[in-house]
Amino acid sequence: MALIIPKKYKQKLLPETTEVAIKLIKDCFQKQLARELNLRRVTAPLFVLAGTGINDDLNGVEPPVAFNIASMGGHRAEVVHSLAKWKRMKLGAYDIAPGYGLYTDMNAIRTSEELDNLHSLYVDQWDWEQTISKENRSLEYLKQTVCKIFRAVRETEWMIYEKFPHITPRLPESITFLHSEELLQMYPTLTPREREARAARQYGAIFIIGIGAKLSNGEKHDGRAPDYDDWISENSDGYQGLNGDIIFWDSVLEMPFELSSMGVRVSAESLVKQLEMCRCTERVSLAFHKSLLAGELPYSIGGGIGQSRLCMFLLQKAHIGEVQASIWPEEQIATCARHGIQLM
Repeated sequence: MALIIPKKYKQKLLPETTEVAIKLIKDCFQKQLARELNLRRVTAPLFVLAGTGINDDLNGVEPPVAFNIASMGGHRAEVVHSLAKWKRMKLGAYDIAPGYGLYTDMNAIRTSEELDNLHSLYVDQWDWEQTISKENRSLEYLKQTVCKIFRAVRETEWMIYEKFPHITPRLPESITFLHSEELLQMYPTLTPREREARAARQYGAIFIIGIGAKLSNGEKHDGRAPDYDDWISENSDGYQGLNGDIIFWDSVLEMPFELSSMGVRVSAESLVKQLEMCRCTERVSLAFHKSLLAGELPYSIGGGIGQSRLCMFLLQKAHIGEVQASIWPEEQIATCARHGIQLM
């Protein structure tokens, strides 16, 4: 997307106060999230060994930042894109019981991002994962979990309102669930992003179910790697998909605002099917995939929640660079400055 400059934009907090507010949001939200989902914090790696299948390959086309390790015979390491698979391995290693889980601070570098209001080279998010029973690999459990996360976001939004009363809450009381196929039927002539915008504007907060599988028009709503979320299994609504995206309507930028991607993770059966559909069955020989197929990893649900994105949304900022330090094109910095958008 191109850089968006809101009309008559005015910062609601000066940069120094913004720094204070960022800490308040991060402290508050992670406590609420941990309480809602029974999570404990763990330490996460910045990079993992290449060739293990542990790193997330996102849509399968974004190359990771990588380097050779001199003291390990030149073995290749990759900066993580996310920790989707690593977290599931930790659940197994720590033998965490169903209904409980972990969260961590994930930091990534995504060099393929197009730099704009929402996208940065630097990605920071709360990566979380919860062990579940086989019976809870369901749409109902997915929805319950989404509602708990949404409740944690709203509680944090109200905390910010209490501290800074001129930043009034924008989120609705509840989040609306829509399947990507339902959106296609509702708006058959629109693109997936245009459908998201229509629904997000109408409801304020939505969870779009079923990201990754092809819809009835033969296209995907959006891409998803085949080896972490389960987007092929049929759910109780009669559609495919046990995953989705949390999206808010951002009244500052007048656009849909994706906060989180999450889902019930693949079983051994859905992993094989999705690898076949994506024509990458060679991955079954990788360490992560071998462990999953051997039944060594627990069933789980998990996702990532953007830290800078949450701060940007709750503080009603126009650019993610107002709440995180990163690198931006000089032209973008100058354009933002002319319109009162001060990047860190």
